[in-house]
Amino acid sequence: MALIKSPLSKSKPCLFLPVTPARKLNSPPTKLNYLLIASNSSAKKGLQATADDEYAPLSGADPGSFGKILLSDVVVRRRRRVFWGRKWSSLDRGTAVVILAMHVLCFCAPFYFTWTAFWVASGLYVVTGLLGITLSFHRNLSHRSFKLPKWLEYFFAYCGVQAFQRDPIFWVSIHRHHHQFCDSERDPHSPTEGFWFSHMSWLFDANYITEKCGGPSNVEDLEKQPFYKFMQDTYLLHPIAFGVLLYAGGGFPFLVWGMGVRIVLVFHVTWLVNSVSHVWGKQAWNTGDLSRNNW
Repeated sequence: MALIKSPLSKSKPCLFLPVTPARKLNSPPTKLNYLLIASNSSAKKGLQATADDEYAPLSGADPGSFGKILLSDVVVRRRRRVFWGRKWSSLDRGTAVVILAMHVLCFCAPFYFTWTAFWVASGLYVVTGLLGITLSFHRNLSHRSFKLPKWLEYFFAYCGVQAFQRDPIFWVSIHRHHHQFCDSERDPHSPTEGFWFSHMSWLFDANYITEKCGGPSNVEDLEKQPFYKFMQDTYLLHPIAFGVLLYAGGGFPFLVWGMGVRIVLVFHVTWLVNSVSHVWGKQAWNTGDLSRNNW
């Protein structure tokens, strides 16, 4: 166990825990497993005590047991009062308006269906959802799974901006916090605070997420690049401008399908990873969190 400081963070040095090798569930642990499990157990207790000292208690969340999520073994340990009993910030209201507006456009889809609009939406789903969110925001920027030429990295990141899931700095910071504190009190969107909280409700409470995560202090690699700072400062303009372009090119059907249907589909496919894939499915390996394999 050692004290380290992440090159991606401005935060204080933290405890580095030796990683326990993942093993299949129900398989007998080896002698090395026993030693590492014992070491990690005491280290994690120390780390939790450090976290409890460093962070203020979470406000507005009711601790306790609220039972299990339907047809799962996931226990809801606290519920955050997201929609009432608190003051909504302008960012919270703006987020709610955007998400509601996209869903309202979806309800118009059956009345404005054309095959051209359908194929436009399908193509944009691939570009903004698969290339923008999955390949760029998730694998490339959050996890640094591979390197790309800068022009191509920025192009794919711009595709992700058009998915209307906030700018790369915000998205990557939240996802890195999620992996650092997966399914603990500091996870930005764990189902231990309720299924719908993990799916989408967490998006409507920016102050609570800041309280849990401490702000985007883990994305220094992105913040030092002018492109990502520009995307952060001008984020809303880009999908709005693209919506205007779609309307000019194909009228209301293009807006309904190319913006509403496509964006809502990418929304929920992304959010299902945070909710469903941490509640239902199979966990072949003892990962120490609630993540599951789910189609």
